[in-house]
Order: sequence, then structure tokens, then C-alpha cells
Amino acid sequence: MATRIRQSGEPDEPGEKDAVPTRIALALDLGGTKLDAALVDADGSVLTASRNRRATGRAATPADLDAAIEHTVAHALSHLPRDAEFAGVGIGSAGPIDLAAGAIHPVNMPGLHGYGLADAAHRSAARALRHDDFPTRLRHDDFPTRLRHDGGCLALAESWIGAAAGSRASLSIVVSTGVGGGIVVDGEPIGGASGNAGHLGQTVIGDLTLEEIASGPASVAWARSQGWNGETGEDIARDAASGDVVARAAIERSAATVGLGLANASTLLDLDVIAISGGFSRVAPDYVDLVSAALVRTAVLPYARATRVVRSALGDEGPLVGAAALVLR
Repeated sequence: MATRIRQSGEPDEPGEKDAVPTRIALALDLGGTKLDAALVDADGSVLTASRNRRATGRAATPADLDAAIEHTVAHALSHLPRDAEFAGVGIGSAGPIDLAAGAIHPVNMPGLHGYGLADAAHRSAARALRHDDFPTRLRHDDFPTRLRHDGGCLALAESWIGAAAGSRASLSIVVSTGVGGGIVVDGEPIGGASGNAGHLGQTVIGDLTLEEIASGPASVAWARSQGWNGETGEDIARDAASGDVVARAAIERSAATVGLGLANASTLLDLDVIAISGGFSRVAPDYVDLVSAALVRTAVLPYARATRVVRSALGDEGPLVGAAALVLR
């Protein structure tokens, strides 16, 4: 099911009651290269005019993120409909996270270790809502603000309105610059003791982590070590499609490793479905099929082999929809 993108101010669907305010959440998605923000309604629809982003990066500092949050939050909330009910702020972040403290320790942004992301986002949203343009009922600061790691948010979105909707136990995985994941059981995201359950990319296969073998940059590095001359995941996709043996081998190596990791995960968690997203997962039309075949080939137990592996239904909006779901659902 694709996410419906709704324009700010778009009229209600026929038959909707004007007297019932639309519940809308502010969603933030912090990754290694950008901070994305948008408003999301109770149906999981992104108000596209509200969506905006600021760059982050490995060298990001607390001051950089303060400024990025202030800018993106103010822009998004400037599109909050006057008749809406503000549900709160949901945040997905690169991990690990400290759920109790509302802080983050992102692997790829060392300067942000210990940053109080939940408090910073709450303060910025409260400041934006105090603007005189908003009705009095919206100018308050007692709304909930909830944080999860980004893989957990994606998994929540997929189980709500995406490829895992209706499943009892699902896992969602991103294969891109990094590899991350999240788990949902009976509609609830599984965070574990510290809120970090689902970091599949940091599990070890042989002498390396899954991410160090299967991610886009890792696949490019491996292909170059085999004599290939390209530089990016896009180059691998192009050359593999043209028949380059090494580029194709890099794709198959990544998919086989992801499939092995997912076979282990499904054996441990007894999953109905696994949804795959991320830029490198689109490196070949059959990437998801290759992962599924590797899971079936390597899983020992029948219930693990029966797990369905599918492509994400939500595209780039998934992490934002999942972050919003933290306060909408």
C-alpha cells in the first residue's frame, strides 16, 4: 500500500464530518545525512507542503542539530491546519538511542553522542506552537514527545499501513549506506531493555558485521577489491544490468548475507513477514527475490523458511509515518 501524500489545506474526503478535528503529529527522522520533518495525519498521510529537511553528516555538532531542528520544526508546524488536533511529536533517529533519557548515540555522528533529541524537539515544537497565528487551544506545550530508533519507526509504519499490515510478527530492514532494522509484534514496536532492539546490521557474520558486508559502500569496496572500477551503488546497478560479472557478484553477495541474517532473525523471532527498503535494496530488480531465496536456503527450521520477504510498500515516507505513529497510535 503506497503512502497517500496529502497537500496542506486539502479538503476532507466526501462523507467526513467537519466537526471532528483531524489528529496530526509532527514527525522527525534523523539519519546520517539529513534531518527530515513533516506533519502526518491519523491515516498515515504525509502533508507534503510541510515536509522539509536539513543536512546533518558525520561532522554534525549539537549546535548544528539545534539549528536543524529549529528550522525543520518551524517549517512543518507552519502548515498545521487551524482546525487540527495536535497529537504530539514522534521521532525516529539513527541509533543507538537512550530511550529513558531521550538521547541519542548515533554510530555515524560521533559529535552527537548524548544529545537530548527528545527534549530539543519538544522545545522547538512548543516555541513554534506559541505563535499568534495558532488558535489558543493549539498554543500549549503539554503534548507527548516520543523517540525510537529509525529502524523501529520504519517497522511500525510497515505494520500499520505498509507491506506488513495484518501480520502478527514482522521485521523491517533498510539496506542502504548502512543496514538497520526494527521489530513489531502484535502491533507494538519491540524496543527491548534499552529501546535498541532491531539493529540487525550490527550483528556479526564471520569476522564482520552484516553492515560491513552487505551495505552499499561495503559492496562497492568489495567489488573494487575484485578489479571493478566503479565508485557507487548506482554504478554497480548500471554495470550489473549491462552484464558485468563482478558487479553482479557484489549484488548477490549482499543479498546472500542479508538473507542469512534474516534467516537467523526469523528463527529467533518467528516472523510472518520481512519488509526490505533502502537505496541499495533497489540495486537490482531481483534483489528482494535473492534475499528471500537465501533465507529459504539457510534457515534450518520450517517456520523460519516460511517467512515472507517482500519489498517495502512505503518508500521514502516510511520512517516519517512510523515516527508519527508513536504518538498517533
